[in-house]
Amino acid sequence: MTPLITDDERAQLLANGHARAAASNFDPMPVVRLFTPDAHAIWLLAALDPTDSDTAWGLCDVGIGMPELGTIRLSDLASIVGPLNRPVLRDRFFRATRCLSEYTRLAKLNGSIPD
Repeated sequence: MTPLITDDERAQLLANGHARAAASNFDPMPVVRLFTPDAHAIWLLAALDPTDSDTAWGLCDVGIGMPELGTIRLSDLASIVGPLNRPVLRDRFFRATRCLSEYTRLAKLNGSIPD
């Protein structure tokens, strides 16, 4: 099974986690986009908690029209499957085009995370 995040993404997420801990107004570009191919859930992750390296912070959209900034454990994401028993996948082609606050603003307007 393919890992949810690459080693390079993990390193960037941890660096962002350190920066987020040091600055309350930290507004990074998302590093990775995870999704369920059969359930319309999307996670744009921007940072990992450096104290546990498992708690990710970013924009979470579980597919019910209410995207929110929040945290989720990578270990929990790894255990999620959609209604067709498909696991969470990493969008290998995702490249952030805006900062997390702008993705959040647009997601709240649209009821879902924009591509």
